[in-house]
Amino acid sequence: MSRTWNVIWVALALAGLSGCATMSGDECVTSDWAAIGYEDGARGYTSDRLSQRRKACAKHGVTPDFAAYQNGREQGLVEYCQPGRGFQIGSNGGSYNGVCSANLEGDFLDAYNAGRHLHTLRSSVNRATSGINARENELDRIDEEILESEAELIDGDTSTERRVILLAELKNLSERIGELESEIDDLYQQRARYQVELEQYQVALLDYGY
Repeated sequence: MSRTWNVIWVALALAGLSGCATMSGDECVTSDWAAIGYEDGARGYTSDRLSQRRKACAKHGVTPDFAAYQNGREQGLVEYCQPGRGFQIGSNGGSYNGVCSANLEGDFLDAYNAGRHLHTLRSSVNRATSGINARENELDRIDEEILESEAELIDGDTSTERRVILLAELKNLSERIGELESEIDDLYQQRARYQVELEQYQVALLDYGY
């Protein structure tokens, strides 16, 4: 992402703009509609955003300046529809709402899809890691259950009926351990494949400046 784009987004963040189109009466009256349009465009909002603002301001008897808003939004969309922004949105798992003009959308979508694929690969690695962690945690819990069951099994006060139940439970736990160990092995192999794909793709992205 260019330095210029970083500056623009920092400025928007500092402006304290929320994701909600609710506006107070004072905001409706005093707002610079060209600036609001620019901000909405730079955030990739659809034209429905103005409808939300119109409804909010109608409660205060104010009608937005449509022409000023649209002019500002078109300028903001030029900033939004840059390839660097498209890649950032895609790599963060964000969505694109088809707001870019025909002359900008091609390059934007190429970058967005490249970022989206990067996000998919990262997510695959993370899901495999989460699956491994969850199963390893379950193995730890089973180990504790087995120790408790074995201790109860050799306790002289344990009844015969209870011993039968404990033996069945230990058999089930042992089988579950086998299942988990097999699943963990598969997930380690999957993660290794995803990691290789991710690393190769990241290298390929360097050729495109990402």
